[in-house]
Amino acid sequence: MSVIILFKLLLFSTLYYSGFSQNALPERMDSLLNSKNPRGFNGVVLVSQNGKVKYEKAIGLAKSEGIEPLNSKSKFVLLSNSKQITAVLILREVDRGRINLDQTIKHYLPNFPQKWTDSVTVHQLLNHTSGIVSFEKPLATVPGTTFKYTDLNYMLLGKIIAAVTHTSYEKAVDDLFKKCGMKNSGYPNEGFQIKAVNGFSFSENNEKTEVKTYLIVEDRIPAAGLISTVGDLAKWNQKLHGGKTLKPETYKKMVSYNTLSQHNVFGEKAIGYGYGIRINDKAEIKEYGHTGIVPEQGFTSVNLYYPKTKTSIIVLENQTFDDFSISYYFEAEVRRIVLESGILE
Repeated sequence: MSVIILFKLLLFSTLYYSGFSQNALPERMDSLLNSKNPRGFNGVVLVSQNGKVKYEKAIGLAKSEGIEPLNSKSKFVLLSNSKQITAVLILREVDRGRINLDQTIKHYLPNFPQKWTDSVTVHQLLNHTSGIVSFEKPLATVPGTTFKYTDLNYMLLGKIIAAVTHTSYEKAVDDLFKKCGMKNSGYPNEGFQIKAVNGFSFSENNEKTEVKTYLIVEDRIPAAGLISTVGDLAKWNQKLHGGKTLKPETYKKMVSYNTLSQHNVFGEKAIGYGYGIRINDKAEIKEYGHTGIVPEQGFTSVNLYYPKTKTSIIVLENQTFDDFSISYYFEAEVRRIVLESGILE
């Protein structure tokens, strides 16, 4: 066998050992995003590695008026991917000595009327083990014992940030975005609301409604209302996981966990939940990430990060479906294709 033939065989096996050629990634992604079954795609996808774009595609409409198409800089409502940003704002105050994770809510919000404020800690708000189910009702479970995902925890964290910084949550988050070089991200003030794309909501019988008004109330913004782009979220991942926003010991707390939660995008098994981030550290390839969806607003989001290869997978869609079984279809399929491509090895 000649040296040239042997080299070609070795190259072939290297490219295909993970299921298909890495060079086929764009082709497979294009085929997926152009498919119409079980639904169509309307959004932006970015796969980046070490700051370099491996794949990027925008498909569909930003707004019906003027038939405005989406592009790579289109601004989306992040929904629950806002939580990770709020968690970092809290942890930066931990680094500054202004917040103790084991301190109770009462210490930071002394005028909050609920009795449970003196038994729920900041840590329990961050990892959704507070037991809070309503601001008007008693706790459903003993704090620290049970995972129960709710925006209420991060609404309270937003208030704590404002209290300890003696400024607004909006000012705190905008300062953080500026530090991270995220020029296309921001708090949904009037200017950013105008710049953001519209959402599209589909009913069970596939009737389409365009959501032209920002619907998320102010108190809920720290949990579900910030605005960003795929490119800025890739910058966010680089800064956060690259040690540019938190001290090492604080970052370690963020990506550690003592509670589990299942989400279909990550598979059937429950995985760890840290501070505004899911931690899939039992898989062959370690994975961090989060999802977000608000049906009435018409947005879906997924932000994934793979520390070994410094790879981000970001999918932002400005559409939602009453049929929840297909809501995250493209997000899960994009993740699967990238995992099979071999670029994460």
